[in-house]
Amino acid sequence: MSDLRVPFFDRARADTALEPELMSAFLRVVRSGRYVLGPEVEALEGECASFLGVRHAIGVSSGTDALLVALMALGIGAGDEVICPAYSFVATVEVVIRLGATPVFADTGPTGFGVDPASVASLLSSRTRAVIVAHLFGQCSAADAVRRAASGIPLVEDAAQAFGATSNGWSAGTVGDAGCFSFFPTKALGGFGDGGLVVTRDDLLADRIRRLRVHGASGKNVHEAVGGNFRLDALHAALLRVKLPGLRTAIARRVAHASQYTRLLSAARLAGAPITVPEAPLGATFSQYVLRAHGEGVRDRLRAFLANVGIPTEVYYPLPLPRQPFFASRGPGIREGRRANVPNAETLSREALALPIFPELTDDEVLLVASSIASFFRGDPYATSR
Repeated sequence: MSDLRVPFFDRARADTALEPELMSAFLRVVRSGRYVLGPEVEALEGECASFLGVRHAIGVSSGTDALLVALMALGIGAGDEVICPAYSFVATVEVVIRLGATPVFADTGPTGFGVDPASVASLLSSRTRAVIVAHLFGQCSAADAVRRAASGIPLVEDAAQAFGATSNGWSAGTVGDAGCFSFFPTKALGGFGDGGLVVTRDDLLADRIRRLRVHGASGKNVHEAVGGNFRLDALHAALLRVKLPGLRTAIARRVAHASQYTRLLSAARLAGAPITVPEAPLGATFSQYVLRAHGEGVRDRLRAFLANVGIPTEVYYPLPLPRQPFFASRGPGIREGRRANVPNAETLSREALALPIFPELTDDEVLLVASSIASFFRGDPYATSR
């Protein structure tokens, strides 16, 4: 493999520029002596609620814990069915299993990466207690259509990859009963370690989530429910507050890079290359830029070629969730997931490839990636077979 020519992701380019503000926030927390929840977390929660246009934003320990505590607050448990996307990060289904509920897998649509509302509708049963949609790669899934299809059933939005994404006048995470975000460092609003957020317009649900994140406590040493330690650290909140005001500008840079990729790669596609570039709907934030390389093994050969010329890529996700190995050791109800009929998700897992994208990526780096992809399709005798 050659030396790295384009980083897949480089946080240091942005954080170095913010170093004075970040150091000031760090010292503010140190001098306060408050390290868990407290004023910094409350301030971040208010600023995020304002940014997203919701009534409540509750800081938690990770994006995974955001999903977990949201389902706990909705009362999901043993014997319940939760409809989940078959194509997503493992946390989307992992939290369902941890609560003893049974995941039921909906397929993606024939285009895009989001769950198919028709697939969700076909899976509804008397045992369905919640539906989860995932807004992947900074693009909104059809949460509004799923909400209509599953009328009266709680909807949880896994918006870990979509802070700031919008569609048809609504923001990712704000259509359902609860929206769950991650502040993992690679996200559009990336923190300095793990962290997450749950948003809701429901006062009672917000109150339950706030109690559950501190071991179900309604007061000191008074625990009305079995919760967990899902608290957000004050230092993480303070540092995130430095980044939040520049988020729209950072998203605009991601979108500009995505548009450049699409423009350059469309030329390769028109020349006969079997790739599909992602749609660029208004409001997408492109936390990842994920194309599809069609044909048996084409994606993997393309990835190897790019690695050999110093361009890293990632595969999101190599297995649909129903095919994850841990299902083999679960009980009968869980094992049903392995027989899920999700052909579109299966195809995505074979074809999807994420290219380098982050706000500080340069135009020349985007051009190098795109031109390298074009070189691959000009030279691979199998690349045009489907």
